[in-house]
Amino acid sequence: MDHAFLVLTKVKYAKIPVLDSEQHFKGLLSLAMITDTMLGLNGIDPSRLSRMKVKEVMQKDVPVITLPYNIEEIMHLLIDQPFLVVVDDEGCFTGIVTRREIMKSVNYMIHDLEKQYLVTPNPDFVDEKIGTKADLSYNDK
Repeated sequence: MDHAFLVLTKVKYAKIPVLDSEQHFKGLLSLAMITDTMLGLNGIDPSRLSRMKVKEVMQKDVPVITLPYNIEEIMHLLIDQPFLVVVDDEGCFTGIVTRREIMKSVNYMIHDLEKQYLVTPNPDFVDEKIGTKADLSYNDK
């Protein structure tokens, strides 16, 4: 735990993936999780770190994504997560997908959509929020 504390303090990441010796993803570890273990009834006790293992502190119930990627699932998961862990079929860590990268891609797509495609309104679209067809008329007043 001492080493994990030093790594998280120096790299300035909010959370880092925890891998076993064969690169299998096991969970996430944050500085907040580590500092929480140091808190005792009489204040902060750094000696508690040497008595604990990373697996006792890390977050294990972490959503992961694998091929084939489902963009709707990724977007849904990124609402509550700053990044998603990517693993292969055997659970080996292959990387992360960040909310920032997805937002950059969506932003690019939105700004370039009309340059590459002809976008026309769907006259049969029903706005579920108001329960009627959307007003697609164009009034240039």
